[in-house]
Amino acid sequence: MSSRHLGRVVAMQTLYQWDFNNAQGDIEEILGFNLEEFASDMTDTDFPKKIINGVLENKTKIDQLITKYATEWPLDKITIIDRNVLRIGIYELKFDQDIPAKVAINEAIEIAKNFGGESSGKFVNGVLGAIYKEMGSKEIDQQVKKKIINNQSNG
Repeated sequence: MSSRHLGRVVAMQTLYQWDFNNAQGDIEEILGFNLEEFASDMTDTDFPKKIINGVLENKTKIDQLITKYATEWPLDKITIIDRNVLRIGIYELKFDQDIPAKVAINEAIEIAKNFGGESSGKFVNGVLGAIYKEMGSKEIDQQVKKKIINNQSNG
């Protein structure tokens, strides 16, 4: 398992536990426990932390997107696993300029398949695919341009 994939899994487990407990508890403490328990060898602990913070900072917008694109499912009726996999996928797809759209979608689908129910992978794929299609080439092109500019200024 790649380090980034493991980071996403740890982020999902942390958000799951936090969500399961009705957003109660210290998320940093939950993350620390999950890193120690499931990823003690992980060297880049900033990656899952970045995902968690990004999801929480954008949670209102992310949840609005879930509600808009998962029209058959009220947010509170989506399983906790699927809801948090979608939050991570949408965060990476819409708000993290460093993650290519297809990577965000593929990673979310794989995590959903591994941790969710029988149809979780298809559900996550459908929601993220619809968001991706709606992003349109202009927004996707802007993300690619920003990434190229960032890489040129860093290199």
